[in-house]
Amino acid sequence: MLGLVAATSVAGTVTGIVRNGTSARPAASVEVTLIQLQGGMQPVANTKTDADGHFRFDHPLLGAAPMLVRAVYRGVNFQQAVPPGSATANLEIFEPTDMQSAFSVTAHAIIFQTSGSDLVVGEEFNVENKTEPPRAFFRADGSFRFSLPSGAQLSDVSAVGPAGMPVVQTPLDKGKAEKAIVYPFRPGQSSVRMSYKLPYPSNQAQLRFVSPYGANRVAIFAPPGIQISAQGFSPAGQEQGYNVYLHDPVAANAAVAVSISGAASEPIQQGGAGGDDSSNAGADAGTAAPTATVTTLPARLDSLKWIVVAGFAALFALGLIFLWRQPVSAPVAARTEAPTSRQRGRKSEAAIRQAPASGKAPAAPNVEREVQGNLDDLKDALLRLELRRQAGTISDTEYTRERDSMQKTLREFMKG
Repeated sequence: MLGLVAATSVAGTVTGIVRNGTSARPAASVEVTLIQLQGGMQPVANTKTDADGHFRFDHPLLGAAPMLVRAVYRGVNFQQAVPPGSATANLEIFEPTDMQSAFSVTAHAIIFQTSGSDLVVGEEFNVENKTEPPRAFFRADGSFRFSLPSGAQLSDVSAVGPAGMPVVQTPLDKGKAEKAIVYPFRPGQSSVRMSYKLPYPSNQAQLRFVSPYGANRVAIFAPPGIQISAQGFSPAGQEQGYNVYLHDPVAANAAVAVSISGAASEPIQQGGAGGDDSSNAGADAGTAAPTATVTTLPARLDSLKWIVVAGFAALFALGLIFLWRQPVSAPVAARTEAPTSRQRGRKSEAAIRQAPASGKAPAAPNVEREVQGNLDDLKDALLRLELRRQAGTISDTEYTRERDSMQKTLREFMKG
């Protein structure tokens, strides 16, 4: 059986079933499209499901390169990734609804970082759809609306469904500084991420955040060197070197005013089991934005642990939030002679690939040190890749190839 699956994958074939999650039945006569991801999202084949919801595609890139299968139902796109080596791709579609009560925002996080004369801001909204029977919330004029502080220059927006796959969005301009994305929010947990930059003259800014959705919890994350003053927010300690401020809850359309000043310095990494903080000696002077290592957050922040990122908001677009949702078994003491970011980046992929392949189980402290170092290495490499993309020093094809390779390495490492 394994040989048959492998042969099918090499032959460039993928089969699957489209099911209606609302009716719990196979979906017949649904249009399905095979999409090539490399070099941009390009449709390469089309078909329709049979009476039992089955479909099949044959294409040379299937099994060799990342692909996407998309089903269109009642004008709504539902999609499923087809990673290299996969021979099946089952899709679940839902009856759509445009009732705003179909979803709620459970958490909203705001992350600050400085970059030269700019203030880089990342936001993420955790969205929950609990419809019964299950339906997808969708509106052609904008399923999710958001606004940016005055003077903000939007970098990117993406939506992540319950399967964890990020989809870059092209926002609609709704007027009066409001924007929206057209995206089907399926039952379960989803999120909307965005990153943008603002002028930061004299290292000071007065910002105003307004969301049309109420949130059960709002958190602000700021690295050392940045001072935050926000009415209604209470300091909640330091997590992964970032100062945390919490507000429970925030009503819809309520303005959140934030005064920010100062320039970011290197976040302080958490120390050993005793909980003492120790400085991170692993960053070069003059390198790009610092990174933070994510471990398990305390219970009061548990619903926000998916949002703690590696300091630089542009990383949102990489779709690696699933990494930061994973708890690390215990904090690791800072290395006395940590390699530089550049040195770690050159060895990151090789080191990560070696980690699960070891035939012997090393001592627990060594395992934790290796795991922590490998994750730091990969985040450094991802950060530099994103910076190269923003600087225009890498083509879209090269960027996609390197990003996919790193994500594959990460998946293999987490499975190991």
